Order: sequence, then structure tokens, then C-alpha cells
Amino acid sequence: MEAPTHLKEHYQQLYNRSISKIQAGQVEVDESIDSPDDNRRGITLLIRPPDYIKSKIQDFLHILRAVAPEQYYYRQSDMHVTVMSLISCYPGFSLDKIAIADYVAIIQKSLANTRQFEINFKGIMATPASVLIQGFLHEPTLNDLRDQLRQNFKNSTLEQTIDKRYSIQTAHATVVRFRKKLSHSEAFADLLEQYRHYNFGTFPVESLELVYNDWYQRQEKVRLLHVFKLPG
Repeated sequence: MEAPTHLKEHYQQLYNRSISKIQAGQVEVDESIDSPDDNRRGITLLIRPPDYIKSKIQDFLHILRAVAPEQYYYRQSDMHVTVMSLISCYPGFSLDKIAIADYVAIIQKSLANTRQFEINFKGIMATPASVLIQGFLHEPTLNDLRDQLRQNFKNSTLEQTIDKRYSIQTAHATVVRFRKKLSHSEAFADLLEQYRHYNFGTFPVESLELVYNDWYQRQEKVRLLHVFKLPG
């Protein structure tokens, strides 16, 4: 099935703006990745791709790692698609500041008309700071859900930071972050170009997870708060 044109154009524009910078080694280094003092935490509603999809992504990351081993590659356990960042990570946030049940209730209300849907992971996208897997949606289910979440949370008195950083519209998965300058930037960029339109596969979204997380969704720092099953 053909991907929506506007989403393809959105990804292409981001890629075009970034690939030349990566090729020239002009990447934005994230200096917090290895910091033991990084105490940024938040809560996120997310999708976990199935293992067969994540294994294909790991094969791609293995190839990138051979050229640029110094970068940060997401482990299979940490891969995800963000549905909505309900509270974006900030220093010192902890679960004792909120009533989890209240968040679960609003999410359940927002999910009233949401059924299972599919995401196609096809091609890669780059920013000066990261490499992402492109996700394509062929129906409005996810965006409709996001609109319901925005409305219901903004009508509540609960702490939330929805759309404070940016209004999420895609279904991508971040898989690489630059934590050091690229040592072989041209070779790295060439590999990205080779996988620009690679099809990692299509998967059904059968459930969503509400998690307490760090900035990088590292498994050892993530706490699962609730699983929402979607009707078929």
C-alpha cells in the first residue's frame, strides 16, 4: 500500500536537510547519554514493535556500528514508537508527584474508539543528532487517538507537557544518537543512503504501554505502569 504523500514529503525534507551535514561530520553530539547524573524522567504512552521487526533493525544497526562504533545504538529492548509524551523528561520528576490511576483513566477514555492498526517501517530518516526508522500509517487511527489525548488531557487538571516541545505527527523510532563526532562520516552517510528506502516490515499494533522512563527509554530505567489492549 502506498504511503501517504504528505508523510513521505515530511520525511524527505528532514532527510535532505540532514544528510549533507552528517556527510560532512557536522553532527549534534548528545553529551548527556553517558552522564551518571542524568536524572531526567517523564511518562510516555508508546508502542513496542514485535521482535521480528526489531531484529531487522538490529541487523541494520550492526552494519552502522561496524563503521561508527563510537555512537549510541538503541538496544532491541529499548526500541519504541512514541504515541504521546505525556510528561516530557525533566530533572527530578518522580512518580510520587502524580496519581497514575488518573492518567490511566484519561488514556482509557481517549481509547474508546481506537482499534488495532498497522505501522509500516520503511526507510530511514536522519537528523543532525540521530537516525530514525520511518513509520507509515495508512489510516487515521493513531492521529485520531493523539487528538483525543490532547483534548482530554488539556481539559483535565493533571500535569502534562503535551506538544510543548513539538506536535508529534509521525510514527518513527529513533535508533541511533550521536554521542561523539563521526570518525568516518562519508562512509556512515553512504550506508544511510543505501537503507533510505529499505522495508523493515509491517506490524499490527495490538497494545500500548504507559511507562515511566528516562530520556532514552533504557530498559533498566523504565517502569511499566499499564498496558492497554486494543480490540481487533
